[in-house]
Amino acid sequence: MTDMYDRILRLRAIRTYDDRQLSDDDLDRILEAARWTGSSKNRQNWSWVVIQNPEQRLRFAEAGSFTDPVRNAPTVLALVQEPDGYEMDTGRLAQNIMLAADAIGVASCPITLHHEDRAAEVLGLPDGRRCGYAVTLGYPGVGASPARMGGRKPMEELRHSERYTA
Repeated sequence: MTDMYDRILRLRAIRTYDDRQLSDDDLDRILEAARWTGSSKNRQNWSWVVIQNPEQRLRFAEAGSFTDPVRNAPTVLALVQEPDGYEMDTGRLAQNIMLAADAIGVASCPITLHHEDRAAEVLGLPDGRRCGYAVTLGYPGVGASPARMGGRKPMEELRHSERYTA
């Protein structure tokens, strides 16, 4: 197996972070990888808002129901779906951010925002843009461990051929 394949198989959400802020170099490297994320018809109909101010992070955390990682992480990337953007592309963006972060020793956690209107207000988004997802970033804290995950479903429960079968 390649290093990349192994990295994909072991990627996990980390929710405990060291107090120190990401270095500018590490943040720039993650954002450069994000910038190169593929998108439908190469439209790149996404952008992000970097949130590092603690008060802004607390306000932003109110846009979701399970956002303790937003409160705890030194950096949050709010993923903005631009007009005519696709959620699939936003998901691809989140995954590239997480893989790039992992590759340079930065922990991450994907976040779903349940109150997009609140997220838009906090971020000052113009009409036609929405933010339903974010990724938290930080150096792993002492004792940080990946989110507890059970095993994986058996392949035969996931794979269907030609048509969905119950």
